[in-house]
Amino acid sequence: MAFTDPQNNIDQFDLLSGMHVADLGAGIGAYAVVAAKKVGPDGKINAVEVQRDLLEKIRTTAESEHIFNIKPIWGNVEKLGGSSLGNSSMDAVIVSNILFQLENKENIIKETYRILKLNRKVLLVEWMDSAGGLGPVEDKVVYSDEAKKLFMDNGFDYEKDIYAGDNHYGMIFRKKGDEIQGSNIKI
Repeated sequence: MAFTDPQNNIDQFDLLSGMHVADLGAGIGAYAVVAAKKVGPDGKINAVEVQRDLLEKIRTTAESEHIFNIKPIWGNVEKLGGSSLGNSSMDAVIVSNILFQLENKENIIKETYRILKLNRKVLLVEWMDSAGGLGPVEDKVVYSDEAKKLFMDNGFDYEKDIYAGDNHYGMIFRKKGDEIQGSNIKI
């Protein structure tokens, strides 16, 4: 059984040297560390997490691996403006294994839209099922069709699926223009 691998997932995301990236709901920083190496010293990773002990873990991991382009940020990604990042300031956004944890899933997508530059991409990785108890409880699983609809209803075009392991799905979306006809997006 292949578990989700941040390196594999980031390799499929096409991050480039010098990019500014937000990892929303960064957890222990597994994606932040991989992305930081990918964007190099001229890039920057904003690892946004609500749990302060996990921010400390990110800080410690970055220091031990001599990675100096990760900025741990306390923030609530379930709230519009909660990342404290500027409007249209990010070249890419990572949203991994967090949708199932949120009551208001639309808000993290709206926050992603707010901070992402026009025509830039977001990587979504999420549990496809409860994985026999390894993943979220069954009623918290956000299935791929629901996630795709959430993103597409909130200003994103679906670009492609990626292979994210046997128990996860991965998708890449691209931010549409700021003038979306018939949209209910409020920035």
